[in-house]
Amino acid sequence: MTEFPGNQPPPPPQPSSIDPAQPTTPPPVPPYAPTIYTEPKKGPSALKIVLIIVGIFVGLGLIAAGFAGYGFYKFAKSSNFTTSSQPVTEADLGVPLYPGAEQGKASVRMTIVGKNMLTATLLTSDSKDQVIAFYRSNLGPDAQGTNTSRGETFMLDKGSGESVVVTISQNPSLAGGQTQIVIMHATKAAAPSN
Repeated sequence: MTEFPGNQPPPPPQPSSIDPAQPTTPPPVPPYAPTIYTEPKKGPSALKIVLIIVGIFVGLGLIAAGFAGYGFYKFAKSSNFTTSSQPVTEADLGVPLYPGAEQGKASVRMTIVGKNMLTATLLTSDSKDQVIAFYRSNLGPDAQGTNTSRGETFMLDKGSGESVVVTISQNPSLAGGQTQIVIMHATKAAAPSN
C-alpha cells in the first residue's frame, strides 16, 4: 500500500463533468455548406434539330414551288395551243406526206418558247419497213435516225430554227395494227408585235 504524505487516504475519484442526473445532448454539429444543384448544360435536343431541318426543307420546297408556278405562268402566257381537224399539207409539215396515208382526226398547233410547232398523225396499212424506206430517202443523208423496238425516228435540222421529226411505229394492238406516222414540224416563231 502506498502511503501518502500525512497519512491521508487517497483522494476520491474525480467526478466527471457530466452529471448523470441531467440528460446528455450530443455535441453540436458544425454547419455544412448547403449543396446547390445546378442542371447540367444541355445542347439542343435531337427533336429540335430534326424540326429545324424539316422546316428548312419545307421552306425551300415552298420557294421552289413559287418559282415553278411563276415559270409555268410565264410559259402558259407565252404559249398558244390549238387543235384542228383541217388536213395538213406537205408545206405545213416540211416533208412529203406518205402516199395513200390517212390523216388522223386532229393536228396540233402550238407556240412554245419562240417556236411554232405543228404535229400531225398519219396512218397507212403499208408495213413500217416501207414507210421507213420512204422517209429515209426523202429526208436525205442529213437526217439522224434512231431505231426502236416498234419502228424508227428521224430528226432533220433544216437550219434557221426549222426542224422536222418523223416517228414511224407499228403496234399490233394500236390503230388496228396499221403503221403510224407522227410528224412534228418546228419553225422559229415571228417576233411579237407591240
